[in-house]
Amino acid sequence: MKQTTPAAMPPCFEKWCQRFDEAFTHKAQKTGFRNYLGGLLGESERKNLSQIAFNAIGVEYHQLHHFLTEAPWSDSKRVFEKF
Repeated sequence: MKQTTPAAMPPCFEKWCQRFDEAFTHKAQKTGFRNYLGGLLGESERKNLSQIAFNAIGVEYHQLHHFLTEAPWSDSKRVFEKF
């Protein structure tokens, strides 16, 4: 059963996510961040990629996997240090 969609999130979710937009260089990365975070905050008891993708409308497993494995952050870069 599909449960979540980015449009269903409260306005404060998008406002909060925008704080991290400068850490991402592509629109797909920004979307991936929102989909992944929305899945983590969702009601599902299981918080793995396949369950997050299954519960979300318009999100595919490989998109989330690519977002996490090709993410621009790392311990050495300290991209999110100011947040």
